[in-house]
Amino acid sequence: MTKLFSRFLKDESGATAIEYGLIAALISVALIAGATTLGNSLNNTFQNISDKMVDAEAQTQ
Repeated sequence: MTKLFSRFLKDESGATAIEYGLIAALISVALIAGATTLGNSLNNTFQNISDKMVDAEAQTQ
């Protein structure tokens, strides 16, 4: 029984899978945060362009 318990404590194969899972989760969070920031920035840019086009149209009338 002691041999089985010591072999269980030395087994690190599950730890590697957990580490890879944590790395994948962190990368996913970073990608989502970056995509959200980029999306908001693009939305603001296109909104500014739209506002300027509306202003230009109002000036020509």
